Amino acid sequence: MSNLVVAIDGPAGAGKSTVAQLAAKELGYTYIDTGAMYRAVAWKALQKKEPVTDELILSVLPDIEVDLQYVDGKTKVFVDGRDVTGEIRTPEINKIVSQVAKLGPVREKMVNLQRKMGERGAVLMDGRDIATNVLPNADVKIFLTASIEERAKRRWKELKEKGYDVDMEEIQSEIAARDKADSEREISPLVQAEDAVLLDTTGLSIDEVVNKILGMCR
Repeated sequence: MSNLVVAIDGPAGAGKSTVAQLAAKELGYTYIDTGAMYRAVAWKALQKKEPVTDELILSVLPDIEVDLQYVDGKTKVFVDGRDVTGEIRTPEINKIVSQVAKLGPVREKMVNLQRKMGERGAVLMDGRDIATNVLPNADVKIFLTASIEERAKRRWKELKEKGYDVDMEEIQSEIAARDKADSEREISPLVQAEDAVLLDTTGLSIDEVVNKILGMCR
């Protein structure tokens, strides 16, 4: 069990990063948040202070350096050497990350980075297309989901706690739109891998979900 490769996919707001991070810590694995990598590209595009077009996103791609480091029990995200872990979790980033992730050159660059990380083993990686595209030979594949209502409630709570003034209905609409964009995009759409275990977290506590993941790994 010491060097398993674990892939967790699922829609926005399903709680993937929270439970994946805790499960990885319990297993002593490196946690790789692939969604954060696309958020990092979105963050760099926003630094241009221009309308976010596909062209603008692609313009930041050639020289961007995205690095994930496990520091003090948490995965930190660095863009060009700057720690942007907190800055990539804002409503502004939420609105454009699907646009970023659907672009072929962006996905190609990020997937190459992710596969290199996966080759080391003893990793737990989450995202939208990990089991289907990035790590199709993963030892454990999980598709984590929850109802849209539950996911909106979690996202609303998370943003409220960070001091953002957000509307529950608006978040629910954004999540539904994100689901549609993620599952209908041409390149690596969000789908459950045939050999992935479905884990619906609606009504489950974080600890309950983590324990289910650990059970599948053991």
